[in-house]
Amino acid sequence: MTVPAPRAGVLEISPYVGGESDIEGVENIVKLSSNENALGPSPRAVEAFGRMASSLHLYPDGASDELRAAIGEVHGLDPDRIVCGSGSDELLSLLSHAYAGPGDEVIYPEHGFAMYPIATRAAGAHPVVAPETDFTTDVDAILAAVTTRTKLVFVANPNNPTGTYISGDELVRLREGLPESVLLVVDAAYAEYVGRNDYADGRELVEAGGNTVMTRTFSKIYGLAALRLGWAYCPSNVVDVLQRVRGPFNVNAAAQAAGVAAIRDAGYVQFSRAHNDKWLPWLTDEVRAMGFEVLPSVGNFILIRFPDVEAAFAALQSHGVIPRRVAGYGFPDGLRITVGREEDNRAVVAALGTLVS
Repeated sequence: MTVPAPRAGVLEISPYVGGESDIEGVENIVKLSSNENALGPSPRAVEAFGRMASSLHLYPDGASDELRAAIGEVHGLDPDRIVCGSGSDELLSLLSHAYAGPGDEVIYPEHGFAMYPIATRAAGAHPVVAPETDFTTDVDAILAAVTTRTKLVFVANPNNPTGTYISGDELVRLREGLPESVLLVVDAAYAEYVGRNDYADGRELVEAGGNTVMTRTFSKIYGLAALRLGWAYCPSNVVDVLQRVRGPFNVNAAAQAAGVAAIRDAGYVQFSRAHNDKWLPWLTDEVRAMGFEVLPSVGNFILIRFPDVEAAFAALQSHGVIPRRVAGYGFPDGLRITVGREEDNRAVVAALGTLVS
């Protein structure tokens, strides 16, 4: 029997596998597998979401005008250079389809986010992996990988799943070393958690020319992962392209309303950041004190490497904790664990303590 065949390369895509969310036979679980905000969303965002219940029969604002205005107001950006999407994943995919295709190459770091090769192959282009140094994006390795076929470079800063980052100066050096025809996409999904003085999310590069895009998400510090909401800050030429290829109503009305309330609730954002500032170093120090390697993270998660990763996974699950396996990211010995509530973090330490007691 003959069936329709997908375009060449589609079956080479490894489907994205999200973090696990349940443990068989366990009711009270601690889900630390997806880097969600353990504190949940702003109450104001929840209220805004609820108010949309009576208007579900109406199409959303296709331009996300109010949301873009709120983002611009909070971040000091021009709303006309902001494009909203159904999660930053959609925007990464749209950029790949718009700027790369068969015969083209897209570069991303060795331990980069899994959506980069997926979006690349879905567009028909070839993914090129640049080696990292000390589990951190290596600018020189990326520049060395550039060819005449290179169309895009994806860099997550901070990176997922490692939590490492490169400085603003290194981002500038990367942009200056790339051909002007190559689009640099700085994925700054975890930017709100970073407190380092040398960090930059890429907005200055966007404003300096026509060949850099910064993407952001509401899924992490804003706690709106279920609503799938993201945005990109772009040069006007890229805005024009994205407006042509995105769906006419790609961001639903409830997500827009919740996003406006969430981004304007500066107090709740600070509350979430302060929680992470306290428990990220605590969790890191406690796990390192047991003798396990923890990569230096500036996000809301840590990546731990174990001599026996299966024993570690089993120990965590026995305490109701769900970590994230990261073998697909090049860490067969690693587990990524989100910074949770106080009791969640203590449960992680207690579980891992059984491995060394």
